[in-house]
Amino acid sequence: MRRSATVGAIAIVGALLTSCATEKAQNAASSAAHTEVSVGVIRVGHKDLGRTLTLSSELVPFQEIDVYAKESGYVRELNVDYGTRVQANQTLATLEIPELQSQLKQDDAAIRNASDEITHAENELARVEAGHKVIQLQFERLNGVAKSKPGLVAQQEVDDSEGKALSSAAQVESAKSNLQSARSLLVAAEARREHDQVLFDYTKITAPFAGIVTRRYANFGTLLQAGTNSSTQAMPLVRLSQDDKFRLVIPVPESAVRFIHIGAPVNVVVPSLNRTFPGTIARFSVDVTQDTRTMHTEVDVLNTNLLLLPGLYAEATVTLERKPNAVFVPLQALSQQNGTASVDVVDAAGKLEIRKVVTGIQTATDAEIVSGLAEGETVVVSDRSSLKAGETVRTKLTELIQYQAPGEAK
Repeated sequence: MRRSATVGAIAIVGALLTSCATEKAQNAASSAAHTEVSVGVIRVGHKDLGRTLTLSSELVPFQEIDVYAKESGYVRELNVDYGTRVQANQTLATLEIPELQSQLKQDDAAIRNASDEITHAENELARVEAGHKVIQLQFERLNGVAKSKPGLVAQQEVDDSEGKALSSAAQVESAKSNLQSARSLLVAAEARREHDQVLFDYTKITAPFAGIVTRRYANFGTLLQAGTNSSTQAMPLVRLSQDDKFRLVIPVPESAVRFIHIGAPVNVVVPSLNRTFPGTIARFSVDVTQDTRTMHTEVDVLNTNLLLLPGLYAEATVTLERKPNAVFVPLQALSQQNGTASVDVVDAAGKLEIRKVVTGIQTATDAEIVSGLAEGETVVVSDRSSLKAGETVRTKLTELIQYQAPGEAK
């Protein structure tokens, strides 16, 4: 009886020991399962990336001037008003300048007088040349006889004939000089007439370019002072704006100056019209202003349908860089430390690897991966502060919702 009791006790103890060992193993396995960290991941993909810069400014006419009178005069005709659309060289107004009309009449009279003087000088020259020819022939005949037959003709007669020939030759030269003077007077009179005619043509004030009249300063009968006279406060006739093309002046920050190029396309959004217009970088100052650290840059915007108005607020989006079909990761998957970028990669076995990468273009949401990562690999996008290289993690694919900036490449 005692032996049977002992054997039973030993069996019970063995069963208890076996049960404890099994429970310990199960607890260890359960603990190991609970230590695996769950992380949010995405698959590395590719898309077109672009970095843009959006700046706000005000639309201004491509050209805008106040049109002044070249000569002082009264407004006799006024052909335009507020909102009048004009073409280049179209007459805006006509001035009344009586003094110039009188001066032109005097100029015409001076030209006729100079022409008459030329005619008189030409006739006088013809007369003295004819007389000189007769006198010269007489001298040549007498001189020839005196040489061929000495003593037949008195030397005094030969000398008198020579003197008359020389005198008539001097009269010819004098007549030629008078004719040249008369011709010079005609040229001067014609130049004076041309000068006064140019001034008289300024009585018609014309448009230097096609555009629209945005302001009118003068009325019928208004005395306009010459705009070239700095001693008076000249009043313009109208203000003329070229509105078929606008300028959008944008201050490009120093960091983006190297990406600005002539001819680069620009998207111009006008919020008040709810419209987008194509623009082009047409010119820039090629220097950075010291106080603002920006570069003066001008975008030309065509106003084909004449929808744009001066002073409208607009936003210009300039594409600084663009990379088509680039391998990328979202910015939250990227770690930066001491100038080195890295991502946490999870392999097929769930092992975590911290891998260094080389980045390229960075947008507001994504970063291009130039090297170090291949399309289709899995990277962690959730909190990585407690993760360590080599540990096993459980992955969960995450769909990221990112803000798409206006004009950013998709």
